[in-house]
Amino acid sequence: MPNSHPSQALLMDYAAGSLNEAAALLISTHIPLCPACRRQAQGLEAIGGLMLDAITPAPVAPVDIEAVLRRLDRPHADSRAAEGVPCDTETARLLPAALRRRLGTSLKDIKWKSRGMVDQFDLPLSNTRGAAQLLRLRPGQKVSRHTHDGIEMTIVLSGGYRDEAGHYMRGDMAVAGPDVEHAPIADADGYCICLVVVDGSIKLTGPLGRIVNLLLRN
Repeated sequence: MPNSHPSQALLMDYAAGSLNEAAALLISTHIPLCPACRRQAQGLEAIGGLMLDAITPAPVAPVDIEAVLRRLDRPHADSRAAEGVPCDTETARLLPAALRRRLGTSLKDIKWKSRGMVDQFDLPLSNTRGAAQLLRLRPGQKVSRHTHDGIEMTIVLSGGYRDEAGHYMRGDMAVAGPDVEHAPIADADGYCICLVVVDGSIKLTGPLGRIVNLLLRN
């Protein structure tokens, strides 16, 4: 059972369908791993349905039936992604269905990109509002101290890590904003794999970090 959860506001926005694509993927990954948040989301969706039922229907403008039928004939992006997605035992065990569809392959076939201290895989999104990535830390690996110029939200999928705010295990969600400076370190007993959603960039801190930031800026 996870100990760290999304805020009530995030769950409400998810139930209302108003989250951007990256954030919605994050919540739809957390909910199958957390019975408490799953019950909350289901309750919020039920309340939303009752509210819609109570709304007096407004007059509807004429509809172009041919255009609607053409749109319905197009395969939905998620449906296409779900067809033929490789799913071995480890992938099925670690990744909820929404994330498996988005990934489009099995964990063992991911083409990780080395980013120094972490391995990274960018998940495809249909818009540019935020970014979603899988990150993999080696056992005992420490990430350089950093802060953020936006919001970073993380769901642990395998293993665990700790930072100044606490210890995060499978299903836990951590949120870090511009006011948070931390240096996560993976648990020593295995790889730590996380889904990370960001709407800004990371800024390294400390003497070495400031030098690296200057080099990246030039």
